[in-house]
Amino acid sequence: MKRVIECVPNFSEGVDPNIISSITGEIAAVNGVKVLNVDPGKGANRTVITFAGEPEAVVEAAFMAIKKAGELIDMRTQQGEHPRMGATDVCPLIPISNISLDETAQYATQLAKRVGEELRIPVYLYGHAQPDKKRSDLSVIRAGEYEGFFAKIKLPGWQPDFGPHEQDAKRGATVIGARDFLIAFNVNLNTRSAGIANEIAQAVRESGRIIVGKGEKKRVPGTLSCVKAMGWYIEEYNRAQVSMNLTDIAVTPLHQAFDEVCNKALAHGVKVTGSELVGMIPLKAMLDAGRYFRLKQGLLSASGESELIATAIRSMGLDELAPFDPHKRIIEYML
Repeated sequence: MKRVIECVPNFSEGVDPNIISSITGEIAAVNGVKVLNVDPGKGANRTVITFAGEPEAVVEAAFMAIKKAGELIDMRTQQGEHPRMGATDVCPLIPISNISLDETAQYATQLAKRVGEELRIPVYLYGHAQPDKKRSDLSVIRAGEYEGFFAKIKLPGWQPDFGPHEQDAKRGATVIGARDFLIAFNVNLNTRSAGIANEIAQAVRESGRIIVGKGEKKRVPGTLSCVKAMGWYIEEYNRAQVSMNLTDIAVTPLHQAFDEVCNKALAHGVKVTGSELVGMIPLKAMLDAGRYFRLKQGLLSASGESELIATAIRSMGLDELAPFDPHKRIIEYML
């Protein structure tokens, strides 16, 4: 049986369609991979490309995409709402079928070594591919972003795993690793206040917030485990969003994250108007959400697959900002 891994690189360009098309073209040109989704965001100035295939082909396609991104994206002038540290900001590999996370991590390390040695881009390993757990978390690695990395890369303990030990002014640095499936999910609010969105994000994310009182700092965790979140205002949509990464949907499923943001939004006097999926989603997550909302609405939980998916889309407003086609967004359908 074929081994299949997925790759979901995030590129620091969401505005210029020619650049996005050129990077996507490098991926599509590699035999043995299939481009599943291309998801640009103008406000975030970031594009997420999802593709899958046999491991060796995926590694080759990722390398070619990172190379092209470094040629076309200039980090010296790049601006956007999303945190970033390089032209290819992050490039995760995810096991899909007949391959373990450990094996996937080995392929991620091979890719990182090649990028560092051949392209001379500083590369940090993260997730399951990073043996040093003190620097395996993406947000910890990326702290300081592109502008801060000229100094950070020189600090003890922050030399890259591969490539030169100095920040590349044009291409920045990149992070490559292996992880389980992650859902990137933004919840739309009927406000333009990034401050309110960030308050909600801090209330729900696992890391919570830091509260200072009586000269002491105390971390108060949020209500959702295995969730990372931040709030921002997206000019393109003229609204604020709570932007989340659901890192383990067995612990915190999509529908639970959506409902919790709805509850926290009401506490701040705002409402959720819909949501936005970035990239792909597993079929089970949509079916579970459909069953949850049907039960919540007092409907029979048993229903056909297409109706459950339709219920999930309606209930979470996944089509508020753009049409949501399940056959293009659910990974099993695309594969």
